[in-house]
Amino acid sequence: MSKWKKTTLGKVLSAGGGKIQTGPFGSQLHASDYVGLGIPCIMPANMKSNRVNLSGIAFIAEKDAKRLSHHLVQAGDIVYSRRGDVTQKALIREQEAGYFCGTGCLLVRPGDSIDPEFLIYHLSTPTNQNWIVKQAVGATMPNLNTAILSAVPLNVPPNKEIQKKVAATLSALDAKIDCNNRINAELEALAKTLYDYWFVQFDFPDANGKPYKSSGGKMVYNATLKREIPEGWAALELADVISRSGTGLNPRDNFQLGNGSNYYVTIKNVTNGRITLDDKCDKIDDEAMKIIDRRSQLQTGDVLFTSIEPVGVTYLIQEKPENWNINESVFTLRPDYKKTTPEHLFCLLSSKEMKVFTKNSSTGSIHKGIRHGVLNTYPLPYSGKGLIERFSVAVKPMLKKMDVLEKENQQLAQLRDWLLPLLMNGQVTVA
Repeated sequence: MSKWKKTTLGKVLSAGGGKIQTGPFGSQLHASDYVGLGIPCIMPANMKSNRVNLSGIAFIAEKDAKRLSHHLVQAGDIVYSRRGDVTQKALIREQEAGYFCGTGCLLVRPGDSIDPEFLIYHLSTPTNQNWIVKQAVGATMPNLNTAILSAVPLNVPPNKEIQKKVAATLSALDAKIDCNNRINAELEALAKTLYDYWFVQFDFPDANGKPYKSSGGKMVYNATLKREIPEGWAALELADVISRSGTGLNPRDNFQLGNGSNYYVTIKNVTNGRITLDDKCDKIDDEAMKIIDRRSQLQTGDVLFTSIEPVGVTYLIQEKPENWNINESVFTLRPDYKKTTPEHLFCLLSSKEMKVFTKNSSTGSIHKGIRHGVLNTYPLPYSGKGLIERFSVAVKPMLKKMDVLEKENQQLAQLRDWLLPLLMNGQVTVA
């Protein structure tokens, strides 16, 4: 530990030929310069878990990338959010070299004196992140600049070999989390595809194991749904296949937030079929849990559904919650087990058709949302319980595996976050 050197980011970069530079200003790159396909342009919204998230990424033309070529990123660079959530950042990997550092960002080029992976983990410690947030300037929105980032305090091992060993320990945990996330994404896509194939395209296996509609299965026009559905199917509403529709509770006049060890889940904690329970989640005590539970009555098999923007994010409860409950912005829908199954209800509520319905049915001048009564009117073609049970047999193992991997990821993330400050201040060493 005595050999570790206390310094600043600016000094380390200067010693190794690195730099910090501001991304292009709006006067250099206008809204009209963005194109449908071209050079990917990294914005603050494209930074997630220290990686570039390509979802919704913008593009600029090659001519503009050449005109502003000093903003093109290299492998090992770190792109930082310059405003808003100033803790967001992304390490550029080989496959992202040549992307463009967009407006609203800062580009950190580590140089030769520090390992880029070690650096991004160091910048992710609670100490560094809190320091950056406190130093960020701005009356209405936090803003970073090159001077603030240059002054970030670092505690650096004497050589890059030690830095790389420390980074490799943490990177191994992140690699496993990333692998689990990719498996879950494939399983989720497979479950949704199967639902679409059976209950939207109507190519469920017929009596001979062949796709029903494609094999000439009889279709009849349904006036309620305004489309053809398989013979023998009915037109129902969501209310017909659920036994209960509820929600959580607003803390106002009911209980206080910030006490206890239980998690208070809001729409920000429900993402892509997962519940994120971390330090950013509000906490409640046992008495508040009892108060909410009397209203939400969560149990295994219920499906959570966010009722305000982003509307329609879903989560299937695989095990009765013991240390978390929901607020009033999250609906809980319970299947009528005589009509449907948790797996079918989850896929139905997660379907593209439901997303279109909620988008068209949401109201509100500030925060758009959907009401219970409106959601319950969602029209659906109903096959009968037999086909739905066959669907659940196929999909249930996928959803269960996703839940297992998600819980494993939470444990791995907790281990990583526990090790991170210990490794970065030299309390724990790597052989």
